[in-house]
Amino acid sequence: MKIFIPLIVLTVSLISCKQKAQPAQAPIQVDSTVYQVYGTVLDAQSVLPINDLMDSFSTMKKTDTLFAKVQGRIKEVCSKKGCWMTLDLGGEKDLMVRFKDYAFFMPLDAKGEVIINGYATISEVSVEELRHYAEDAGATEQEIEAIVEPELTYSFEADGVLLAEPSS
Repeated sequence: MKIFIPLIVLTVSLISCKQKAQPAQAPIQVDSTVYQVYGTVLDAQSVLPINDLMDSFSTMKKTDTLFAKVQGRIKEVCSKKGCWMTLDLGGEKDLMVRFKDYAFFMPLDAKGEVIINGYATISEVSVEELRHYAEDAGATEQEIEAIVEPELTYSFEADGVLLAEPSS
């Protein structure tokens, strides 16, 4: 009996570490696009294009927060468990998207169009955190070591994501 309890705990731990990104509900369709829902269910109405968000960032200070629903394209997803993604803001700038309370993750192979809902901020990311993101993204040791100063980043904490299914 004593040996079964540690085996059960170990089994449950291993299973929970292998969580896959699961949609929150059945897909929804908007016009001709079908979306998988991750996190909080949201609609696809009143959505800003990503370049409008970039315009808003130009007037924001580090302490400002902007609630928004934004449409953009995935540039990169965390290769370890899908716990963050970046969207292309244009002009060689990215939007770092994290998920509120780590309540959900994106599929590791997620790509294409998304609609995200949540809060946009501007922040300074430490060297340590930048190196962590680079490691998660599969950067080489040399690329990671080349990160030597903090960076001003555009961030977004999403409570819900709509991921467009690829057209057939």
